[in-house]
Amino acid sequence: MKKLSARRRHPLAALVVLLLALAATGGLYAALAPAGTAQADDTAQSLAIDEGKKLYAVGCASCHGTGGQGTTDGPSLVGVGAAAVDFQVGTGRMPAATSQGAQVPKKKVIYTQAEIDQLAAYVASLGAGPNIPTKEQYGTEGADIAEGGELFRTNCAQCHNFTGKGGALTKGKYAPSLEDVSAKHIYEAMQTGPQNMPSFPDTTLSEQNKKDIIAYLNEVNGEDTESYGGLELGGIGPVAEGLFGWIAGLGGLIAVAVWVAARTAKAKKS
Repeated sequence: MKKLSARRRHPLAALVVLLLALAATGGLYAALAPAGTAQADDTAQSLAIDEGKKLYAVGCASCHGTGGQGTTDGPSLVGVGAAAVDFQVGTGRMPAATSQGAQVPKKKVIYTQAEIDQLAAYVASLGAGPNIPTKEQYGTEGADIAEGGELFRTNCAQCHNFTGKGGALTKGKYAPSLEDVSAKHIYEAMQTGPQNMPSFPDTTLSEQNKKDIIAYLNEVNGEDTESYGGLELGGIGPVAEGLFGWIAGLGGLIAVAVWVAARTAKAKKS
């Protein structure tokens, strides 16, 4: 009988080798970039929150409270999210002036975008809320302008009128014009509902719906837009414009008729 030269392998050897290989792979993965990147992201976020807290203490705490809990001079910021901060501060509405009218108007922005991002990071840390949208979210690629017009007329035209020119509300309040407003800020306004405006979260108007509305506003307020119906009267809609046409048109015709009749009567007398 031939003598066996190879030693018999232990039955658990394969399992041990497999475990060692897995441990080595896990160790290499933990030591390389992904963990380092995540740690760097966390550090950057923490720094942004710390810097935002300092800015908040100087420019916002007097009205909104030291911890964002709100005061008699300003609402709570807990849960409003980063998007609300980016909109309010990015359009100059916040910090608000000491004396103001029925609502806070748009004015010159006093913070840089980096500072706005830091303020937004701090306020977002107080409670979950809508995030600042990405370019992919508010971009109009693949948007349906006709659908956007339908959605705008259904949900927005009552206040902003049919082409976003703005309009008066009750008690001195108003819906601002949407001309020259950035797509990001329009998206954020729909998401957060600033001041008198209701909010339209994704459960009410989807991300695609918001894109369609932004595309419609870009189309009707673009530089190459023409008023094919003549004098647009501010684009306030067919009912108001039609009423003006009837009153002004009929009034003008009556005035001309009276003038002609008077001239005719004078001519006959002479």
